[in-house]
This record gives sequence, structure tokens and C-alpha cells, in this order.
Amino acid sequence: MTALDKYVRLESDALWRAAPDAQRRDVGLSFGDATLVIADAAGRPLSHWSLPAVIRVNPDETPAIYAPDEDHSELLEIAEPTMVEAIEEVRKALARQRPHPGKLRHWLTGGLIAITLLLAIFWLPGALTRQTLAVVPTPKRVAFGQAMLDHLQPQIGTACRSPTAVAASERLMQRLFGAQTGASLRVVPDMAQGAAALPGGIIVISHQVLQRADDPAVAAGYILASRAALSGDGALGAVLADAGLPTTFRLLTTGDIQDSVLRDAAFAALDAGAAQADPKRLRDLLATAQIPQGPYLAAVDAQTGTMPDIGSDPMVGRAVPVILGDNDWVALQNICND
Repeated sequence: MTALDKYVRLESDALWRAAPDAQRRDVGLSFGDATLVIADAAGRPLSHWSLPAVIRVNPDETPAIYAPDEDHSELLEIAEPTMVEAIEEVRKALARQRPHPGKLRHWLTGGLIAITLLLAIFWLPGALTRQTLAVVPTPKRVAFGQAMLDHLQPQIGTACRSPTAVAASERLMQRLFGAQTGASLRVVPDMAQGAAALPGGIIVISHQVLQRADDPAVAAGYILASRAALSGDGALGAVLADAGLPTTFRLLTTGDIQDSVLRDAAFAALDAGAAQADPKRLRDLLATAQIPQGPYLAAVDAQTGTMPDIGSDPMVGRAVPVILGDNDWVALQNICND
């Protein structure tokens, strides 16, 4: 998102209401990965707003008031002109990406719905799912993934953040998935499953995994295992597969998924995590990323008493490219200690 990249390090003060009738409190405001991060004076995140969903409650008035949804479930008052300008620019950029329906658009949409209904009678459910996944934009996938993560916070805690560690996590994801990856890593205080993959390229990993490990190959293994637990349709495909065709059709025609479906999918992803990784797929992912199997398998064995059998390690006897520099690895290990 080009507009977001311009303001990725921008921060400001603001006033936040956790509910429309709640008392205002002073907070810090900054941009995250397609989110607006609201934090307390100690830097602890209080709330994450999906940028594509942010609404300006009082257009052209000062200070600016924003809400995360149509129901105005929370309110944010911002007086800092630079932050307001940044949010407005991002909102305009997102608005330009959205379709602007007119009469012709309505006719075309109606025709598409009719055709889709007819074809759905003959298509296999998998075909309809693939068609739906092909048209869901990245910002929407990220919003779904963030919503699922928000549902999990009472169990696994709020994702930890520090500028140095976040930068380290970005370098780790680029090392594993390539320089142009859109994947992002979120470290939470504790998650028994080790790691889990959510829509939008969001991978959640337990801080306990990082603290127990003495090699970034362990973290890399958990991250790749969470990907290997998914089918070829990815994390959003897993959501649709569990929810069924009504949810798939709703997403195709309206671009949305019910919050209750995302909540159920979040807990299903948490239950599966990296523990259900497909052995062959995990072996291939490790080999492609040039990550040795040993550190990850030993960590799983130490945690569960069972070492997965994923076949021979193609990296045996080969030089392993640096996974993460020492300073970055230490910063990532201490992300929840700041």
C-alpha cells in the first residue's frame, strides 16, 4: 500500500473512547501493517483498527473524529494535522481501489449474481471457492486476518510490538518468503500451538517459542509449519472450507464475511496451528527457504515428546544462508519484554 508506506513511522497523540459512552483517555497513535495502532502511555496496544474500515465521523471538522466501523463501537479524536492528513490520504487511496457502482455497475452486478447462481448448480464447491479467492483483494484479506487475531486476544494476549523487533520480524519474513512478500509476523505472549497462519499473510507465533530457542531456525520452522498446515487455498480458503458455501457466496457477492464466522475460524486456526503441518509440504517449504530441519524438529520433540517424521533433510551437508542476524534475533526474542 503505497500511501501507507509513506507514513509507516508516523506517530501522534490522540483521545480514545473504548465505547461511545466511555470516558476519553490519552493514547498514542501509530500505523501498523494495514492497521491503526492505539496504545497506552507505556506503548502497550489497546486496540487495532483496520485502515480499510476506518470512518471519518465529522468530515471537514477539527479535531477529526474517527470510528473503526459503522456502529461507532470506538471513537478516536485526533488534533494533530499531520496524522489527520496521513489517515485521510490512506482512506482516499483505499477509496480509489474500491469499485464505484453506477447504474451499469448495478446491472452488471445483478447479471453476475444471476450467472453465478446458475453456474453454482453445476460447479464443484471447490471451483466456486477458487473463483471467490481469486477476486478477494489483499487489504480485505488482511482485515479478515486482523479480525481473527482480535478474537484470539483474550486467550493468547495482545501482539507485542517494538520498532526494532518489528523490523527484525520483517527481515525474517523476507528471508523465508522473498523480498516482495506481503506476509507479516505477530508475536503474542503465549500460544500452546506455537504458531498459526491467518488470512492476509499474517502469521502468529508464541513468544515462548522464541524464548526457548537458541537458533532462529526454530522460529523459521514454526512459521513454515504453520503455512504447511494449510491447504493449497491458504488461510482464507480454510475459513471458507469450514464455513461452507453460504459464506463463500456471501464473500463473492458482498465482499464480506460475518464476524461470527471469523470468530469460529480463529479458534479453529488456533486449535490446528503448526501442529497439523503436512509432512511433505513442510519438508518442501523448509527446503525452498533453505532452512535445516533439525533445530525445528528438536524443539517440537522437546515440547511435545514427539518428533515429526518429514523425510530426509536436503540441507544436510549444505551451507545454510544466514537466517537472521544476531542483533535482530535478540530483538525478536525480547519483543514482549520491552
